[in-house]
Parts: sequence; C-alpha cells; structure tokens
Amino acid sequence: QVQVAESGGGLVQAGGSLRLSCTTSGLPFNSYNMGWFRQAPGKERETVSCLSPRGYTTYYSDSVKGRFTISRDKAKETMYLQMNSLKTEDTAMYYCAAGVDLRSGSYCTGPGANNLWGQGTQVTVSS
Repeated sequence: QVQVAESGGGLVQAGGSLRLSCTTSGLPFNSYNMGWFRQAPGKERETVSCLSPRGYTTYYSDSVKGRFTISRDKAKETMYLQMNSLKTEDTAMYYCAAGVDLRSGSYCTGPGANNLWGQGTQVTVSS
C-alpha cells in the first residue's frame, strides 16, 4: 500500500523559516520524481517545487524562487522543502506528491492518482 506523508508545517512569523519533510512507503522513492504543491483557501492548487530522482532537474514556481529549496535524501528516502523569508502569501496547505510530471525544469504537475498524494501539512505565516 502506497503512503505519502508530510510533516513540518506550523505557524511562523513573516521573514521566518520552516522545513517540510515528506516520506513515502510502498513505492521506490529513489526512482520517482517528487514534488511540493500548495493550496490556499479559495484558490486553486499550485505547484511549488519539484525534483528528479537524482536531483539533476528541479522546478520552482516564480513565487518561491530564491526563497525555497527542494532537496532529497536518498538514504533516508525523504524529500525536504526548506522555506526561508516566508511571506504571508505563503500561507497554505502544503502537499507532497510522488510521481509528478517534471519536464526540463520548466514544467511540473502533480500525479493523477490520489494515493500518490499526502494529506497535507498546514503552513501559516503571520504578519
């Protein structure tokens, strides 16, 4: 059974930092493109950042470039999202997904299968 789980969300003041983690089970983590997505209340889900299995290809949305860093630890089979210089507009539910469609660092979209998504972790940035 495939499971995807995020952790690390919380409440932080603007300008602060958080690190999200994502672990999986039931799938070959080190063979999958992985990604972070977010959805704020009343808004559509958006792609935040994606990463290829060996880290050679990355994607960042324009809104987080230069502030967020995606990474993965092969041995721990864990993906991270280091979020610095957080802004109030970063407030959202953040989701991890496995098997994202990542193309040359310019395009990334989430998987269609529901079981490749985590349940989400809330990030709230206060002013």
